[in-house]
Amino acid sequence: MRRILTPLGLAAVFHSPFLISMPAMAQAPANVSVASPVEGAGPLGLDAALSLAAASNFTLSAAGKELDSTEGGIMQARTIPNPEISASMEDTRKSTRSTTAQANIPIELGGKRSARIGAAERAREVAQASLASVRADIRAQVIESFFSVLIAQERVKLANGSADIARRGAQAAARRVAAGKISPVDETKARVEQANAELELAEATASLMSARQSLSALWGNMAPQFSEAQGDLDALPSRPAPAALQKALDDSPLVVMSRAELDRREAVVGVERSRQYPDLTLSLGAKRDNDANRNMAVIGVAIPLPLFDRNQGNLYQAIRQADKAQDEYLANRIALSRTLLQASNQLSVSRDSARTLKDTVLPAAEQAFHAATIGFDAGKFSYLDVLDAQRTLFQARIRYLGVLGQTYQSATTIDRILGH
Repeated sequence: MRRILTPLGLAAVFHSPFLISMPAMAQAPANVSVASPVEGAGPLGLDAALSLAAASNFTLSAAGKELDSTEGGIMQARTIPNPEISASMEDTRKSTRSTTAQANIPIELGGKRSARIGAAERAREVAQASLASVRADIRAQVIESFFSVLIAQERVKLANGSADIARRGAQAAARRVAAGKISPVDETKARVEQANAELELAEATASLMSARQSLSALWGNMAPQFSEAQGDLDALPSRPAPAALQKALDDSPLVVMSRAELDRREAVVGVERSRQYPDLTLSLGAKRDNDANRNMAVIGVAIPLPLFDRNQGNLYQAIRQADKAQDEYLANRIALSRTLLQASNQLSVSRDSARTLKDTVLPAAEQAFHAATIGFDAGKFSYLDVLDAQRTLFQARIRYLGVLGQTYQSATTIDRILGH
């Protein structure tokens, strides 16, 4: 009997999951603190911002690790079931005792292993599409945040100029009041305009600080070190026509991910359908009969009878989940198509508005303000005319910056959807 049990026992020991898992446990990474990257103290360009985010964004890193983890799922799907050993003894008296030792080897039927592997590979494809989608989203966030900083910088410059103009206007009004040329009421209005300009400057400065923090947070740095963002705001972005954008939608990471999820759900249906077939268990062993003083071979076959549990519930659930994934794929594609068209239309309108403001409205407003200032110094206009011209110029510049923001936001929305 010892000769029968010893090989089976050694096989069980060497195939123990505790021995197999020891190298993996030894290689388990320890918890370490990751230092946030810090950009240089000089000017920051768009390419440098994109490189920092690509190398240090934790959301992107997490998506990459999720993709790596799917390799473990494929590895596990490829494994075959473990055999088992068993021993039994009949009668406790040595002279009449019979002892049986056997190995039970499960044999999968119905294509279960290939179905598992297929489902695991589809899960990897979903993770790959998710990584591409996250990468495109991070890139779009960096571009949008970068141009938000550029616009905020211009707004601060504009607010500084307006505050300086209001300050000089208040001083000029004070001099004319002292000379008795205008009413003290005009000086009060000038002081109010100066206070409003200073408030606008404070708000613009706070918005710039927030925009800088939003940008640097994309690479994990909450204390931005760069002096300023460098870029050309007047170079308006352009994208292909709506028809060309619609053709490119099929290759969008979001559409690809939704389609990959549908394929994964259909692969899960195949897994559940394969489980309707019962597995075969082959038994091989030996029996020692002390009473007869002989050894006998033991061979057996066992197969479950699928009378009650045919995995029908899990199969139905998997089929309905696949139907749900089909509807979600179609709904996502329609929603993305609608958003893409809206962003394309908004981009076209914003580009036209920006060109009109830059070429027509801003020069006219600047000319009107310059003429009002000269006329006020010459005593031809009242200070109310100067204030009106100043407000018109300021509002035109603010509107121009707002239109620029809409233009770049529409362009980044298109890039985010198409994964560019």
